[in-house]
Amino acid sequence: MNKSRLVHPGFWFGKTPLEEALKLAKRGVGGFCLYGGTKEEVAAFTAAARAASPLDYLLISADYEDGLGRWLPDAPLLPSNMALGAAQDEKLAFEKGLLTARQARSLGVDWVFAPVVDLASNPLNPIVNTRSFSANSADIIRLARAFMKGLRQGGALNSLKHFPGHGDTTTDSHLGLPVIRRSLAQLQQSDLIPFQALLPEADSVMIGHLSLPLIDEQKPASLSKEIIGSLLREKMHFKGCVVTDALLMKAIGDEKQAALDALAAGADILLVPQDPAGLIDFLEQTQLPQSYLNRSEQAQDALCSQVQQVIPPTLQDAFNPNDFTLRTAQKAIVQTGPDFALQPGETVYYLEVGNTTNISAKPFLDTLEKHAIKALPFQNQEGPVIVLCFRRYQAFEGSIGLQKEEMLLLKRVLKTSPRCACILFASPWALGKPSETHTTLFTFSPAPEFQQTAAEILLGLRKSQGKLPVSF
Repeated sequence: MNKSRLVHPGFWFGKTPLEEALKLAKRGVGGFCLYGGTKEEVAAFTAAARAASPLDYLLISADYEDGLGRWLPDAPLLPSNMALGAAQDEKLAFEKGLLTARQARSLGVDWVFAPVVDLASNPLNPIVNTRSFSANSADIIRLARAFMKGLRQGGALNSLKHFPGHGDTTTDSHLGLPVIRRSLAQLQQSDLIPFQALLPEADSVMIGHLSLPLIDEQKPASLSKEIIGSLLREKMHFKGCVVTDALLMKAIGDEKQAALDALAAGADILLVPQDPAGLIDFLEQTQLPQSYLNRSEQAQDALCSQVQQVIPPTLQDAFNPNDFTLRTAQKAIVQTGPDFALQPGETVYYLEVGNTTNISAKPFLDTLEKHAIKALPFQNQEGPVIVLCFRRYQAFEGSIGLQKEEMLLLKRVLKTSPRCACILFASPWALGKPSETHTTLFTFSPAPEFQQTAAEILLGLRKSQGKLPVSF
């Protein structure tokens, strides 16, 4: 096997030069992991990369955890895993997997790096949050299994992540190395439970950049023989493909040494290095045991063979309009505190907080307007106030709480406004413990359908049906 095939570079639309990517494809890289783009751009890139590759089949992957809309501006944003955890509905989880797979395959993307099966066990975790189904491992197993069945039926590969469990950390591994001080016995009673149950159905496992000093004092999980070789391969009997998390993340130090360590530990694919061409040059000049190459070739051949058994749908069929996200919203949203009971003709004031990614609140405000509610930006007026909190996980940001100034303003509003509703469109923990005297809605997703449904609940047009999948 050509050593280039060990490497799967990243491709960022609007940032990575196409010529560079096509040169890498010609050198025989095993695949690409895509970030961003429009539907048209993704389809064009996957076709061009495959045309340039000497391989029988080029694997193309993406982190489409919440459907393609998390990365593509012209694709629908699907409900988060935590919204599915609140809805407690395996049929919806299956449907999410099926829709994601069909849409991805229609654009030439074979491999969805999902589901996240980390436990939602730490409110301060800046990078897992609503990507997790629940704090409860049994719920994670049920919903993730249904999602994986959907992916498989739609013809896409899956990947369990982030082994051996990224839930109980407070460090973003894009910025530094999270440390988990748990023994193997403790992990077996918590984070490893979903992995152990789902491994038989996993096409691949992604290893997290996590330090577990009670298991391996020297190396992070993604580079550890103890964790990949001994724990995952031998003790847990996983025979499939093992992928590193992105090598460009700041958690692992020198990329070339990290690549050698990962291969020695039992990884098959070196994902998204900072300098893919430089890493390939280095690997070509390095004497690698033939067993590494054989293992990787076998793992990648098996994935290619599996993908090619399903003919992708057309783009039009895959993106046919559907009511999946609306049905999920109507089942997932959780309310605590009293009903808000907005009346037609009322004026309310809205305050946006935590909106670092500039999500539009238009679907929410339009629904209020449609029902004769006048909504104005809050500027210390007297009257009912609705707080719209959009704070969600964001890679490379390092924390998930509100800014100090926003928190102080929020406390003042909650204290002085006799009638107040808070809507958390993403992180359920962003505002702390929900108030008993104010209305709080948890939607776990800022998708337009969730905004519309949240407005309808405040208007008294429907009741919330979800159950909180996390604790405070």
